[in-house]
Amino acid sequence: MNATYIPLQQQPVTLELPSPGRVGMFVLIAAEAAIFTIFVVAYIFYIGKSLTGPKPQDVLAAPIFYSICLLSSSVTIHLAVKSLRRGNVSVFSRWWFATITLGAIFLYGTATEWHRLIYREGLTISTNLFGTTYYSLVGLHGFHVVVGLLCLASVMAFALLGRVQPKHAYRVDVLSLYWHFVDAVWVVVFTVVYIVGR
Repeated sequence: MNATYIPLQQQPVTLELPSPGRVGMFVLIAAEAAIFTIFVVAYIFYIGKSLTGPKPQDVLAAPIFYSICLLSSSVTIHLAVKSLRRGNVSVFSRWWFATITLGAIFLYGTATEWHRLIYREGLTISTNLFGTTYYSLVGLHGFHVVVGLLCLASVMAFALLGRVQPKHAYRVDVLSLYWHFVDAVWVVVFTVVYIVGR
């Protein structure tokens, strides 16, 4: 008995590769996360090992309001990207500006805290191990906030000039990944510095 085989027509398999922009941003985020991990581990390792004061419990006050502002900016940037995808550039601009404002408020909070710690409490980067690790970790995060704000402000300038269109939603979304990373890192820094370290 002979069997007859009828070949089935196969559909071509298409693999959708991740976009280069997203891959690049995730690689950057992974590298930055590794750097933050080193600083967080160093901070945890040196908790309580300062031979002189002041100590964290003596001078640190948790910046709740400013932290809420920064974490809220993840919501506003998400809404901005969503608005641009829908083609509403004016709503995008408002949410984007709100994100910049919230980030700037957070940065102002960090600056006022540092001013108080340096000039009222006498805590500098060279005072003791706590001062060194605190300013290194919080300063590293603050630097990333500044870089993020500069990038966000650049997009805002293009939006005000009418150069941001719905077709740019993908690029704006890639940039928003960096901002979400900065916000997520703050949750870790806040927990380590203001909860565990006190």
